[in-house]
Amino acid sequence: MTELPTSVSIREVGPRDGLQNEEPIPTDAKVKLLDALSRTGVRRIEAVSFVHPKAIPQMADADEVWQRAGKVDGVRYSALVPNTRGAQRALAAGFTEIEVVVSASDTHNRRNVNRSTEESLDDIAELIALLHDAGATAEVIVATSFGCPYEGDVDPTRVAAIVDRVVRDGADRVAFGDTTGMGTPRRVRELVTAVRDRNAQVPVLLHFHNTRGTALANMLTAMELGVTEFDASVGGLGGCPYAPGASGNLATEEAVHMLHDMGIETGIDLDALIEAAELAEYLLDKKLPSGVLRAGPRTRLTPRPS
Repeated sequence: MTELPTSVSIREVGPRDGLQNEEPIPTDAKVKLLDALSRTGVRRIEAVSFVHPKAIPQMADADEVWQRAGKVDGVRYSALVPNTRGAQRALAAGFTEIEVVVSASDTHNRRNVNRSTEESLDDIAELIALLHDAGATAEVIVATSFGCPYEGDVDPTRVAAIVDRVVRDGADRVAFGDTTGMGTPRRVRELVTAVRDRNAQVPVLLHFHNTRGTALANMLTAMELGVTEFDASVGGLGGCPYAPGASGNLATEEAVHMLHDMGIETGIDLDALIEAAELAEYLLDKKLPSGVLRAGPRTRLTPRPS
């Protein structure tokens, strides 16, 4: 039997990745959600992204959200940036953990930022140097790591080669995004193995979408391979513009519910997390796809008939 980790670190990405794919909500609502999540015991939160408001109007108030948020001691907050200008804004706001994205699929990268993957990697090399000079860490997120909505399957060796490049350029960490939920346990095993064979020392985080219902299975497979860091989004917030009608990210409360029942620690209070998911549902005025939000934890019993 494969030995599983005793603890797992979850980065809550609902305030950024989740909300970025939803209809815009008021700044007050974003601050409320961020503060509620900060009180759940989660130790890492992706708070905002510093992008041009014309590109992502949902994040137009990122500076104000971050300024007004109640930062909780012991919680590590990070920001996503698309370029040098975004990195400068994130640094000015006080962030010391910063993420940048590149797509393994050249077509997806061109659709996203109007340049090739190789051109983006050249820019990222300069961005890593800028962040390090400012005392910040740089995480490179490789989108479409498990498949592309335009090109189909993505060869794990291509992703591993991108990791080779960003590690050589000084990236502190790497993450792999299942952008449209094309990942399966087999593909997770192939990708993690390909990367680890060439860069065993680099910290790895996985970001799964539940588009086709495989997110928890993918997470379990990754844990069997020794991965202990994952992204998840409260209530399953989010989605992808390239997968219309699809469900969003792996729901944080679904991941925590499974992990705790397996005896794997997260440091997160599941009841508080479900309350935060209920708040997210209220603030967005829509039903979110999380099964644990709908049914509650397995410990919630139905009263016996009298």
